[in-house]
Amino acid sequence: MSFTITATHDEATAPALAPRERETLQHIARGCTYLQAARHMGLSKHTVDAYLRRIRAKFDINTTAELTRMAIALGL
Repeated sequence: MSFTITATHDEATAPALAPRERETLQHIARGCTYLQAARHMGLSKHTVDAYLRRIRAKFDINTTAELTRMAIALGL
């Protein structure tokens, strides 16, 4: 079985991410939970959740799987 990731986002869209949003996305793409990402970043879980809500709104993404897919496409 083979899986292909089709990038719907590219480096041109990456600058739309704030530095902390990009960092949050990197942690989630590595498999961290919201709480683990928050601990790594020295933030509350609620702040990480807010960053991810903003990312989802900016890119019209609904699931964590889609967030991870976007992070991979962006090379994060």
